[in-house]
Amino acid sequence: MKMDLKQLFDIVGEKRPIDCELDFSAEELYGQTPFHTPVAVTGQIENRAGVVRLVFGVKSVLSLTCDRCLEAFERAYDFSFEHVLVRTLHTENDEYVVCEDGVLDLTELVRTDLLLELPTKVLCREDCKGLCGQCGKNLNFGSCECKKKSIDPRWEVLSEMFS
Repeated sequence: MKMDLKQLFDIVGEKRPIDCELDFSAEELYGQTPFHTPVAVTGQIENRAGVVRLVFGVKSVLSLTCDRCLEAFERAYDFSFEHVLVRTLHTENDEYVVCEDGVLDLTELVRTDLLLELPTKVLCREDCKGLCGQCGKNLNFGSCECKKKSIDPRWEVLSEMFS
């Protein structure tokens, strides 16, 4: 979604509300496409004393797979972001978002902000116990019957010396 902000850059005190839904269903993340519902974006762009600020919130529900137990689950995320918008930039600076020709690509900005904010390790719950390394049983539903003390075969000879 491209937004023409030329008038907003020129008029001090000008405001523009943002209230839209963006489709990221084709976005691949964690080896899957977790955005099954649109991402809700609400906020405002305002020219205050010649400084154009974008403040917005993002709400989304992601369909994910736990990294430890491999169970599917859904999690809601709610993030807030702020940016200062400029028409041109003479030095390299990550603090500003450049709107060439006064046009902001809101979809790309929201996509980048959202993906950078999401966790790198996805867990169904904080205390997820994962899978048994031997039989593969999900330990969140109870313990397995596997022999708990497994010794690496390379060290087995040493354990015989101490027993």
